[in-house]
Amino acid sequence: MAPPPLPLAASTPLLHGEFGSYPARGPRFALTLTSQALHIQRLRPKPEARPRGGLVLLDEVSGCCTLRSRSPSDSAAYFCIYTYPRGRRGARRRATRTFRADGAATYEENRAEAQRWATALTCLLRGLPLPGNGEITPELLPRPPRLLLLVNPFGGRGLAWQWCKNHVLPMISEAGLSFNFIQTERQNHARELVQGLSLSEWDGIVTVSGDGLLYEVLNGLLDRPDWEEAVKMPVGILPCGSGNALAGAVNHHGGFEPALGLDLLLNCSLLLCRGGSHPLDLLSVTLASGSRCFSFLSVAWGFVSDVDIQSERFRALGRARFTLGTVLGLATLHTYRGRLSYLPATVEPVSPTPAHGLPRAKSELTLVPNPAPPMAHSPLHRSVSDLPLPQPALASPGSPEPLPILSLNGGGPELAGDWGGAGDVPLSPDPLLPSPPDSPKAGLLSPMAEGPPEIPASSGLPPPTPDAQVAVSPWGPSDHLLPPLGTPLPPDWVTMEGDFVLMLAISPSHLGADMVAAPHARFDDGLVHLCWVRSGISRASLLRLFLAMERGSHFSLGCPQLGYAAARAFRLEPLTPRGVLTVDGEQVEYGPLQAQVHPGLGTLLTGPPGCPGREP
Repeated sequence: MAPPPLPLAASTPLLHGEFGSYPARGPRFALTLTSQALHIQRLRPKPEARPRGGLVLLDEVSGCCTLRSRSPSDSAAYFCIYTYPRGRRGARRRATRTFRADGAATYEENRAEAQRWATALTCLLRGLPLPGNGEITPELLPRPPRLLLLVNPFGGRGLAWQWCKNHVLPMISEAGLSFNFIQTERQNHARELVQGLSLSEWDGIVTVSGDGLLYEVLNGLLDRPDWEEAVKMPVGILPCGSGNALAGAVNHHGGFEPALGLDLLLNCSLLLCRGGSHPLDLLSVTLASGSRCFSFLSVAWGFVSDVDIQSERFRALGRARFTLGTVLGLATLHTYRGRLSYLPATVEPVSPTPAHGLPRAKSELTLVPNPAPPMAHSPLHRSVSDLPLPQPALASPGSPEPLPILSLNGGGPELAGDWGGAGDVPLSPDPLLPSPPDSPKAGLLSPMAEGPPEIPASSGLPPPTPDAQVAVSPWGPSDHLLPPLGTPLPPDWVTMEGDFVLMLAISPSHLGADMVAAPHARFDDGLVHLCWVRSGISRASLLRLFLAMERGSHFSLGCPQLGYAAARAFRLEPLTPRGVLTVDGEQVEYGPLQAQVHPGLGTLLTGPPGCPGREP
């Protein structure tokens, strides 16, 4: 029988030991590892009563490694951790801490101690149980996850590739993740790609872009004959776009403070390095023509979709495009006549609580949100791991291929800047476990080749057709809650008709990285959260709603035109001849549409839930 796992109380010491530093003439430290932090106390030359920088939170750690000296006479082994603590201004900065295991006479014994610490820390980072008998060996670690990264080079005002190279790839390399990546070249490229992938070779697909690329991936997975298995593929998002709504929800789920731009990217990258997934509700949307698509984010009509699409011409401004689009939308505020019907999540209406103050409109059922609970790889074109890289200064002896240069902000090899001093003998990585022979090799940083890519014939993908329309998919789950469009609705549905400024159906909590449209929404609550604003609202009141949405407090304003309902399905019938409809920010055909929630249909890479630990 396997021994029970160790109790992981926040303050329970899991490992304790004495280490030197690199270079060897530095101070000595006492290290104590708990489930949430590494405590560091200087012992010599002078003990510190209150050590500065003596607490490394695991929520700020991307990974760790063991190293050895290139000097044959050095019997010590080295244990290094990679951290991203917040600076004085709140921004994350990369730092490393390296400790010297030198308590034994032989290198083999010191190496076993360094690997014991690295293994324990890696298990904590990835949520793996530690044995109760104290036997912590590298064999506890499973094969590194194999990730396929899809990068939209035009995301984030063209910064996506640069951010990926300078920040994402170094961090996931530090975490020991195995990856290849592809740079997408046109609309629907990612959709075509995942339709032809051998998914058994990958443990996850991660998009490095805005929400649009993940929309393509999920619809591509559901557009396969084996969609029932394909949709189980974990997907993740690293934000390099303008809105970054899902990344904002992932950041919130991980317990981090709201963040934008590079800070949000680093937060989500840290969560990806930690591992962990969560069921993801998907919304099946049937359009007027009968075609169907799947949404992980939102369906919008009116003011929100107008701003989203009309601000496309300001995409070069990044996030500021939405601010400018909102100002222009307020200046030319429109109302739209339509009919909204929905299947309530509960039969009996729930009265609004004082904490949220949701408006109760006449003849409308208004529900209050429930409170949230506390490899051998396919031939991939333009794969970075298949491109040459000049041999860096850091390399393992006898390594069959160059090791990645782990640097940040365009810096040089990390050992030269982080660990070594003048005249110090350099260190070489000492992997805990060799990579399996059938796993894809880790991606290496290298400039992309110039010119158009060639898709290998064996990839199973069709030739590039930039102007081709994506065919309607016959696959995916059936919509058992929805009668055909144009037919009467069942009697347990609620219907309202009138003039609207906007209608929003949202699945996760965030509409943007800094816009909490449904504060109590969860990835797998099985609900679509309907919000609408009726006509008669002033421009100033509408602006106040959106400003309050940054804190998720818009429902407490008591705005009589604002309505909310939690539903399992809905139908929207625009009665105004012209308008804009969007699904996950992508414009779709204008006309009646309907949708239903498929609870937990997808799987989202989120990292561990809850608030980051803060040990005293």
